Amino acid sequence: MSKDLEMSYLLDFYGEVLTEKQRDVMEQYYNDDLSLSEIADNAGITRQGVRDSIKRAECILLDLESKIGWAGRYREMGAALERIEAQTRLIQSYHEQGKILGTGVYDATLEILAQLKTIKQ
Repeated sequence: MSKDLEMSYLLDFYGEVLTEKQRDVMEQYYNDDLSLSEIADNAGITRQGVRDSIKRAECILLDLESKIGWAGRYREMGAALERIEAQTRLIQSYHEQGKILGTGVYDATLEILAQLKTIKQ
């Protein structure tokens, strides 16, 4: 994952711990892709002030992730759910191809797929 995407991701998880000004600057920089000069004009501060605010906020977000790890665990859980779904769909395709599966296995497969759909919403 690129550094910009990673910061945007961490901002989604931990952005509420930042000051409103830090969060606004980070969102403009990482989510809106504005330059330091554009953000400085919007905020009425210097370009250096914007850069300092971004660096402080990045440190806070990275420190939180290293201590708490919610974003990483969320990403890992999403990847695990994708693997579960792929394997479940493989079992479903075996049934549809006429391969011998007990009715209970196929019913369980449908239930797993329904639960995965609920989790992903």
